Amino acid sequence: MSAAQSQSTLEAKLKALQCHFTWDIDPSRFKLLCVKEELEDIGTEEGNSWLGHIYNLQGYIHYQLGFTEDARRFFSRATEAFRRSRNTGSDEGPWLAVNYGNLAWLHHHLGEQAESQTYLSKVNTLLKEYPSPSQDELHPEIYAEKAWTLMKFGTDKKPLVADYFQRAIRMQPDMVDWNTSRIIALVNAARFNDTPVGEDILEEMRTAKEQDPENLYLAAQYLEQRAKKGERNEDEARELARKVLKNPVSSYRGIKVLLNVYKNYVSVDEAVALAEEALKKHPDERYLKRCAALCYRWRIVLAWDSRIKQSTIDRGISLHKELIPLYIDSLLNKITLANIYAKSNHSQDEAEKIYQELLEMDLEPSEKQLIYNYYAKHLNFVRRDYNRSIEYHTKAAEIPHQSYYRENSIKALRKIKIRNRSPTCRKTEKLLTKRARLEKSKSSRK
Repeated sequence: MSAAQSQSTLEAKLKALQCHFTWDIDPSRFKLLCVKEELEDIGTEEGNSWLGHIYNLQGYIHYQLGFTEDARRFFSRATEAFRRSRNTGSDEGPWLAVNYGNLAWLHHHLGEQAESQTYLSKVNTLLKEYPSPSQDELHPEIYAEKAWTLMKFGTDKKPLVADYFQRAIRMQPDMVDWNTSRIIALVNAARFNDTPVGEDILEEMRTAKEQDPENLYLAAQYLEQRAKKGERNEDEARELARKVLKNPVSSYRGIKVLLNVYKNYVSVDEAVALAEEALKKHPDERYLKRCAALCYRWRIVLAWDSRIKQSTIDRGISLHKELIPLYIDSLLNKITLANIYAKSNHSQDEAEKIYQELLEMDLEPSEKQLIYNYYAKHLNFVRRDYNRSIEYHTKAAEIPHQSYYRENSIKALRKIKIRNRSPTCRKTEKLLTKRARLEKSKSSRK
C-alpha cells in the first residue's frame, strides 16, 4: 500500500471513531472559552464520577484553542481518572474508548502516525472485548459521555442529549449518575423560563433525588422548580445552604442555583449574605467570587431600588475588578463592571470607557452581538440616547449568527417600532421586514 493510500485508510478509521473530534461540537472560540471556564469551576476532587469526562473535554478544547501540549496533558489525566473511577479491578474497559479515540486523533494531528495507529488498535480491542449489550447501538459508556459532552453546548442539543442518556440507561440502568445528569440536562434546557417544568419531569426529579441523595446540585434544582410552582420553602433553602457550605467548592454543588432561589423567592440581600459567607470560608476560590459578584449584579444593576448605598456599589466594583483577571476571556464580567460603574455617583465616565474598549476589540461575530446588545441597553436605560441604542441593537441583529443576544435585540427593535418612540432607520425597518417574512415562511412549512 502506498503512503498516500495508508494515510487515507488511517483517516477513514479515525473519522469512524466515537470521540470529541468526530462529534458535532460548536467550534467557535467564544463558546469553547465559555465551556473551558465552566469545566475549570467544576472541581477535581476524588470521587467525582465525571472527572474523566471533564479532562477529556478539556483536552479537546485546549487542542481547538491551539494548546497541544495542554491537550496531551488533559487526555493523559482523563486516562488515569477513568482507571481510578471504575471499581472493576481492571485498568482497561469500555469507558476508555472515547479517551483512546481522542488520543488517536491528537497524535494524528501532531504527525505522530505510529502512536495514532496504536490508539486506534486499542479502541478496536476494547470494543471487541466489551461489546455493546444492544446490537447495532454504541456502548452505553460512549452514549453517556457523548450526552454529557453535548449538554455543555446549548439547548439545541437537548433532544440528542436526552436520547443518548436514555439509550445508555436502558442498557446499564444501575448508573445513577447518568440518570441524574439526564434530568439536570432537561431542567437546564428550561432554566430561564418563568414557568416550572412539567409534572412528569418534576416527578422524575423527586425520584432521582431519592436515588442520588448526596447530589446537592439536583437538590437545588428541585427546590427551584418547586418554588416556581408557588411552594414556600425558605427554611428548606436555608437548610440546603448549610449543606452546600460544608462541601468542597464546585459548580456541581449547586450554590449558584441556590443563590438564584434566594434572589427570586427569599431576598436578594440574603443571597448576597450567603455568597459573602461562602467567600469568607474560601476567600481564594474564584468560583465563589464569581457567585458573589453575580449577587451584587442582581442587587445593583437589576434592582428597581434606586437608593443603593455607595458602599454596596463599591463592593460590587471591587469584586468585579478581582474577577476580571481570574476569568480573563469573560466579556460579561467587564460588561457588568461597566454597568455597576453606571450606577455609581461618580463613575459614569468609567462605564463609557469600558464599553469603548470592548467595542474596539477584535471579536468573533457572537461576541460582537453580545457587546452591541448590552451597549444598546446601556445607551437606552442609562444614557437615554435612544437613537444610538437603536443603532447598536440593529448592529447586533444584522450579524447572521443565531444567539440569545440577536433575538433580544430584534425583540427590542420591534418594541421600539410599536411604541414609535423614535423613528427607526430604513436599515432597521428592512431588517424587521425580512425577519417577519422568514418567520412566516418557517411557519408555513410546519
